[in-house]
Amino acid sequence: MSRHEDYEARTEELLLPIVEKMGIEIYDVEYVKEGGNFFLRAYIDKPEGVNISDCETVSRALSDQLDEKDFIPDAYILEVSSPGLGRTLKKDKHLQKSLGQEVEIRLFKPLEKCRDFSGILQSFDGDAVTILEGEEGKRKPRTFARKDIALIRLALDF
Repeated sequence: MSRHEDYEARTEELLLPIVEKMGIEIYDVEYVKEGGNFFLRAYIDKPEGVNISDCETVSRALSDQLDEKDFIPDAYILEVSSPGLGRTLKKDKHLQKSLGQEVEIRLFKPLEKCRDFSGILQSFDGDAVTILEGEEGKRKPRTFARKDIALIRLALDF
């Protein structure tokens, strides 16, 4: 386990009892470096959606726990937010909840001169993700190896 993964796992352990009391679930936790700054991001969600008050309450409680445990030696910025409408689907639980919904897939390398694909998420397993491409009534399955996928997210349809 990398140092970043350890920080994420330990943060998730601290976060779990905080959000459970509020009827909120942890969507994801990430510790990343962007530019010259480290960010510890906690994404939270609930069926009716989270609001700014939820984020503030969770942020204050988590910040207190992080200060007490003090296991991250680097200076970092703590952010608590909703995963948003075009949320990234990183974990199997995210994919499971999104079956039947429209997703966008970006590949590391082009396939048939294209890196971006979209369709209805049909199925997934440890090795592959299958979407149904095309218009309703004319959809065809297309399967991608998970190792080739850089990003999967819910499609935004405006």
